[in-house]
Amino acid sequence: LGAAAELIVHHHDRAQAERLVVRAAGEIARLERIFSLYMPDSALSTLNRQGALAAPPAELVEVLEISRAVWTLSEGAFDPTIQPLWLAYADHFAAPGADPAGPSPEVIQRALAVVGLDKVAFNRDRIAFSRPGMALTLNGVAQGFITDRAVELLRAGGVTSTLADVGEIRALGRRPDGSPWRVGIAGSGEPVDLVDRAIATSSPAGFRFGGAGSPGHVLDPRSGLGECRHESVSVLAPEAATADALATAFCLMETARIEELLPALPGVEARLS
Repeated sequence: LGAAAELIVHHHDRAQAERLVVRAAGEIARLERIFSLYMPDSALSTLNRQGALAAPPAELVEVLEISRAVWTLSEGAFDPTIQPLWLAYADHFAAPGADPAGPSPEVIQRALAVVGLDKVAFNRDRIAFSRPGMALTLNGVAQGFITDRAVELLRAGGVTSTLADVGEIRALGRRPDGSPWRVGIAGSGEPVDLVDRAIATSSPAGFRFGGAGSPGHVLDPRSGLGECRHESVSVLAPEAATADALATAFCLMETARIEELLPALPGVEARLS
């Protein structure tokens, strides 16, 4: 999905480890053909183009179920139907002399008219948009989901010590010497120890549409504006898909509201800056 990937695998049998890495790479490529916005024949691209998809891949439905859970929890702060709004910003800043503040209120409102996960019906048989012009982006959850799948494949193959970075990061077990895996967070001087946990970070500084001072890529699907409440949000969770989606949502939520939600999320921790 446009991100670099790295697997650090420890196994007593090097040949078996190499076979497992090849299998993991194949699984990553298979899932990319489902979730990619850049492959015209991916399941997601087909859905966005047609507005409906019969007999969707089970993984696509599963990611939409994860998305709906976080959408509900975050009161709409996380919403994969934000793609029309993202495209409105991208088109605006692609034009010469673009207003650095972003698209006009009228353009934003037109995009918001087709944003809202409640406008998407889905089950294992069919996914359908309720309005023309809708589109999904799963970049805020699919990288975490793919990371989880790679880790579970390695675990099933007998691996008990690995660190996977497939857009998001998840550790399986400890390092061979018994110490935890250690991961750095961009902009932070404190590393994070991981044992059977995942971490995802979201920050508006990761990409800005028009360079310094322009809106960042984390857009609020409720207001249509680039209104991140934090410079950076890192979420630790048992699974990377959960960490991925929550990091995006928390970036758009007040600290007090995040603190209210955390006790109901077992194994989840948020680091805000």
